[in-house]
Amino acid sequence: MTAEMGVRDAAAIKLPMVEIFETVEGEGTGAGFPTVFVRLFGCNLRCTWCDTTYSYPPAEAEFVMTIRDIVERVQSYQSRRICLTGGEPLLYGDKSLALAAALAALPHIEDVHIETNGAIDLAPFISGIDSPKVRYIMDYKLPDSGESDKMVPTNFALLRPQDELKFVIGSAADFEEACRILTRYPTAALPLFSPVWETMPPRRLVELMLERGLTNVKLNMQLHKVIWDPAMRGV
Repeated sequence: MTAEMGVRDAAAIKLPMVEIFETVEGEGTGAGFPTVFVRLFGCNLRCTWCDTTYSYPPAEAEFVMTIRDIVERVQSYQSRRICLTGGEPLLYGDKSLALAAALAALPHIEDVHIETNGAIDLAPFISGIDSPKVRYIMDYKLPDSGESDKMVPTNFALLRPQDELKFVIGSAADFEEACRILTRYPTAALPLFSPVWETMPPRRLVELMLERGLTNVKLNMQLHKVIWDPAMRGV
């Protein structure tokens, strides 16, 4: 949030929304914890395997909310964790920053994790929010996504131990590329390997991880797809 933007002005900022709901976190180190999901509309990528195509054009935003209204809705739930997601929740620059800061300022909230797609420069966000509650889950796109050329590799050096680095693995070629990237760009974040269920069976991904001796990488399964129908929204 820019220095000249007052708290009152920030609360009045409007953002295009998809949904706000409470469920359990499906991925990452917080998997299984009750969490409020705040899903913004809009994305700057078009990944081949995207499972939230309703969050970007040609679909339309479900509604628009001010930051004040978003905060009030979040406070209506009991969960102490927030997932700020999309689409790409950092697409709106200072507006996204103001929303993340407002969510982190809630006294009852312990954790605000922001799911970002790797094509957004994280420098202004990491430097702009001084809160131990806020962390980033960067989904770095591999070749099978069709969007690997959009990635910002300078983000690797910015990620911290509390952050997570996610790779969605769709093939053996994706796996090899993820290994090369981890070697080329050291990072303090925890690496997560997520299988594309249709093309990379989880069992095969585990076999590849063990064969390569990736003892510092965590398998990342999508828990919500086990509990509910994979196509179901709001869960």
